Amino acid sequence: MQLLPPPRRRGLHDRRRSRSPSTVVEVSDLNVIRAGLVPYEAAWERQREIHAAVADGTESDTVLLLEHPPVYTAGRRTELWEKPFDGTPVIDVDRGGKITWHGPGQLVGYPIVRLPDPIDVVSYVRRIEDVLIAVCAEVGVAASRIDGRSGAWLPADQYGPDRKIAAIGIRVAQGVTLHGFAINCNPDLTWFDRIVPCGIADASVTSLSKELGRDVTVAEVLPLVEAHLPTLLAAELVGPGPQAGVLA
Repeated sequence: MQLLPPPRRRGLHDRRRSRSPSTVVEVSDLNVIRAGLVPYEAAWERQREIHAAVADGTESDTVLLLEHPPVYTAGRRTELWEKPFDGTPVIDVDRGGKITWHGPGQLVGYPIVRLPDPIDVVSYVRRIEDVLIAVCAEVGVAASRIDGRSGAWLPADQYGPDRKIAAIGIRVAQGVTLHGFAINCNPDLTWFDRIVPCGIADASVTSLSKELGRDVTVAEVLPLVEAHLPTLLAAELVGPGPQAGVLA
């Protein structure tokens, strides 16, 4: 299991630096930390530390890219009936949205970035969707938006109802973002059977591996996500969508 390195401070100019076992990479104006497998609580604590530093101007915009050991997390809008039916523990968190699962085979990204004034959270969510949809396209999956639902989706077809391949759930405090996105590479999708994922009962969950019929690993997808992260710093609003901050 890997541990997260301490936040980087402004004024460090090396383009790539390893802090075993994690790696810090500069992508455009972002510091990107490849953190490996990190317990959810440890990653949440580090998010808050970096958030405080970005908010007070002593740290550059940063994105954590990692995996978690299996864990259910519930956003502020989660209803009791949406939680695991067998009493499995759930971590209540301060992001928008409802309940979801994180675990091995799922690449999780936590962008901690200052949004430009005036703050437009919906535009930021749309930019995250742009990243996720572009990454899916690079591996051969034609994901898209679905009206009223955030994230990246495969629309209903002969194989079943709408199915989500990547989720978004965020929080903005002091103009700086927390939490982020998760893209299903090759996780065990049966973990989602114990919950109503993101509170959506009329859709299902899928993965890159399931859609392509081959094993698509986190290691394959991570550099693709990394390459598209500068999109998060753009200012354009892209397309209509649901209320921002909702994990859906």
